[in-house]
Amino acid sequence: MPPNIRPGGGRRDPVTDTRKPHNTKNTIKRLLTYIGKYKGRLVFAFICVILSTASNLGASYMLKPIVDNLVKTDISAAERIASLASSLALMAAVYLVGVAANYLQQRTMIHISQNSLYAIRSDLFTKMQRLPIRFFDTNSTGEVMSRYTNDVDAIGEILNTTAIQIFSGILTLIGTLAIMLYTNAALTCVTVIMTPLMALVGGTISKKSSKFFRKQQSDLGSVNGYVEETVTGQNVVKVFCHEEKVVSEFSELNEELRKSQVRAQFVGGIMGPCMNAMNQVNYTLTAMAGSLFCLATGMFNLSVGGLTVFVNYSRQFSRPINELSQQATVIMSALAGAERVFEVMDAPNEYDGNEGDIVLDKVVGNVAVENITFGYNPDKVILKDVSFYAHPGQKIALVGSTGAGKTTIMNLITRFYDVDKGRITVDGIPIRDIKKDSLRGNIAMVLQDTHLFSGTVMENIRYGRLDATDEEVIAAAKTASAHSFIKHLPQGYNTVLNGDGANLSQGQRQLLNIARAALSKAQILILDEATSSVDTRTEQQINKGMDALMENRTTFVIAHRLSTIRNSDAIMVLEHGEIIERGTHSELLALKGRYYELYMGIKELD
Repeated sequence: MPPNIRPGGGRRDPVTDTRKPHNTKNTIKRLLTYIGKYKGRLVFAFICVILSTASNLGASYMLKPIVDNLVKTDISAAERIASLASSLALMAAVYLVGVAANYLQQRTMIHISQNSLYAIRSDLFTKMQRLPIRFFDTNSTGEVMSRYTNDVDAIGEILNTTAIQIFSGILTLIGTLAIMLYTNAALTCVTVIMTPLMALVGGTISKKSSKFFRKQQSDLGSVNGYVEETVTGQNVVKVFCHEEKVVSEFSELNEELRKSQVRAQFVGGIMGPCMNAMNQVNYTLTAMAGSLFCLATGMFNLSVGGLTVFVNYSRQFSRPINELSQQATVIMSALAGAERVFEVMDAPNEYDGNEGDIVLDKVVGNVAVENITFGYNPDKVILKDVSFYAHPGQKIALVGSTGAGKTTIMNLITRFYDVDKGRITVDGIPIRDIKKDSLRGNIAMVLQDTHLFSGTVMENIRYGRLDATDEEVIAAAKTASAHSFIKHLPQGYNTVLNGDGANLSQGQRQLLNIARAALSKAQILILDEATSSVDTRTEQQINKGMDALMENRTTFVIAHRLSTIRNSDAIMVLEHGEIIERGTHSELLALKGRYYELYMGIKELD
């Protein structure tokens, strides 16, 4: 039906497959809007970072007087010990301040990040409820779910630690440079000589890795989507003995993911070794030059304690550069995930630009389809100039070969899709002018593919009308002939259903869906192969209840079992998107046309 179905069984994800340039700057700004709601806590967290960084830098500088006192020859041993004890006590106090500040910063950032992730997930889920059916027809469940799992988790990592580590690294870099200049400006020049090279290498690797991390996230979504589809359709895979085929297709997707992960992780992983190697070279140069400066005491005024502290700071100076470079891999992965999440949030809204403003008060049930033409893709027309009408209380049946356009018509009546030409009216009002919620609130549907939510049987039936009483739910179940089997469930109507009602038979699941529609007060009823999943005996029971259900309702029925539509007020026969025959059951049989062929074919099978 809709486009983008992949021959292997999965679906192409237009969001994932996009090749448009990504706007990293806007993505960062978008993320900042979520954490920006906690400005006060952010300020507190950054103050804690400043205290933690200052305490670490200050405690390290306290080594200078300690070492200088130890090498002095003009003071006694007792004076050295006393000085050492007081210095160590002060150093311990400074470090304790740093530990406390770090603890408070961690607690604060966890609160900020988790609340931000909560808001992102909520916004994403809310947005998905406003997306058109076309989005879900062209994106597999696994690919959509990857936005909530892999991509949001990647965002969580950057919000939890990376942002603070970047700020801390910058502060450490600035503070270390200031202290190094204060200690010995000449030796500082030796130390920073490697900085431009380190920044160049880090920037080059970071730029290269961003492309690979986006590809990695894309391939991960494809693998998740394929796994989800295969697990869901495992019975189909086994009955057709396609185990080897799906393994082969999964291997191709898995191999593509492996390659992209190897590229991303390799390019991201070489950041650390490259930076460490340059760091060691820088450390060695600093130590050698510092030793010479100590020997030339009159020229550079560098003591042994000063050299000890300076060498320590030279390592600290390289460390934040190294850490910032290594964070690039995490940042690229998070930004790639954030872009995928925001692309969904920015997808066209179902209600943007084509929402009507009329709210239906009391629907009578007159439905008219007038000269509609439609195609899911512009280059392939599904329906061609189709027209028919239904008066209140009438039962209109649509029959025809698979792919003739029967379900497509129902999708247009509910405005899951909009017609390309022509119009559809309800009680004389074009549905384009009606608010979608108001239109759909007056339509009840029973689809061929059943779907039950996690919850009790009572709750699943009540989904048809949330304000219904228990008595009304039970009455609806009786109408749909579901009451008898529900009574024999372990907890009756309070039996909990999981896994889309996996503990029920297909027919029982369909009966619950029919009961859900029976509970609705909608004046228009759509039955799309509603009895296709039940046996003949159950079908007979349902038909009795369906007569009561359809009374005074305008009903559209799509059925392959033509015996179920013999009492329809009108039957439309579709072929290749056109109505080729219309009339009652007896009238169409008398024509001995396409309907006669379809009906007699079924009679022969019976």
